[in-house]
Amino acid sequence: MRTDKELEIYFHIPFCIRKCLYCDFLSGPADEDTRRAYLEALMRETVERASEAEGYTVRSVFLGGGTPSVADAGQIQELLELLRKHYRLAEDAEITMEVNPGTVDMEKLTIYHRAGINRLSIGLQSTEDSELAAIGRIHTYEEFLEAYRAARTVGFDNINVDLMGALPGQTAESYGRTLDRVLALNPEHISAYSLIVEENTPLWDMVSEGTVKPWEEDRERELYWLTHERLCEAGYVHYEISNYAKPGRECRHNMGYWTRVDYLGLGIGAASLMGQKRFQNDTDREAYIREPMNRRCHMEYLSTREQMEETMFLGLRLLRGVSEKDFEECFGEKLSHVYGKVIERNMDDGLLQKEQGYVFLTQKGIDISNYVMARFLL
Repeated sequence: MRTDKELEIYFHIPFCIRKCLYCDFLSGPADEDTRRAYLEALMRETVERASEAEGYTVRSVFLGGGTPSVADAGQIQELLELLRKHYRLAEDAEITMEVNPGTVDMEKLTIYHRAGINRLSIGLQSTEDSELAAIGRIHTYEEFLEAYRAARTVGFDNINVDLMGALPGQTAESYGRTLDRVLALNPEHISAYSLIVEENTPLWDMVSEGTVKPWEEDRERELYWLTHERLCEAGYVHYEISNYAKPGRECRHNMGYWTRVDYLGLGIGAASLMGQKRFQNDTDREAYIREPMNRRCHMEYLSTREQMEETMFLGLRLLRGVSEKDFEECFGEKLSHVYGKVIERNMDDGLLQKEQGYVFLTQKGIDISNYVMARFLL
């Protein structure tokens, strides 16, 4: 049976060696037996959910966490073999795995490559060891270089490097050195985020106690536009608020999120969008290991209005913006009929621009993107 329906798969592997000081993700350390039991449960869920993917072709797969590279590499390979056996996987499917430089070696990377993983996302954050230590990373810059070079040696030709600005002790000069060093490596993709101090993290407590001083917003924005300038000069396309890619190397999986392609999340806490239905698995790891198929919660059917809202505040993350043609084809209404006044107001304020059938953020709009996107809640 042929199908034109596309699907993305997300595997949540919630383990790490040690949580970073800023991390509020659903992840944490676990012993080897627990990690093995969880992966076995994840494989069971993968097989038993296959019927929900009938009529779909899987265009991208993403193994995220946590730190998926903490898990047994043989189990990762087995998981992907089951995926191929029970799902219709596109021949050119993008299969991404997040790795921490402190948790991979040549042997693991070789197994990943043979398993069909064709894109790595390596969490570097900074090339300054003092800055890495300040946020609780388990690796050094040298260990990152070893992992990056090993990945190239094994054969990975599509690598993303994660960077982070506004770190404790960081300066514009040290951040510039990080950009220069990463650009010298010539990765296919760079994700550059600003540090967010989340509640219920050690970093939040450190800021509250005054032992760490957060960056001022103006200085943080200077780093953002420094990143834009340096990376665009080096030939990268700034295609999403925090993401840059060599032409044609945009992250297909994340593009799917921003354009509302259906996706199926597997593992604890993993969210899904199937049709116009959103749901997710609960976060109880022990219960999931016992019975992975009875963990769904927060089932929500999206109204047309909610779908329109999502189309706008997700689509505006893309530098190209939202297509007027695609909006009308999806909803049967012109974008100008639904959001004309909101768009005009934002254009008058210098926050949005309209060109060649797309509505997109201006530079001023990017600086306050959350505010602009909130205006599209009907």
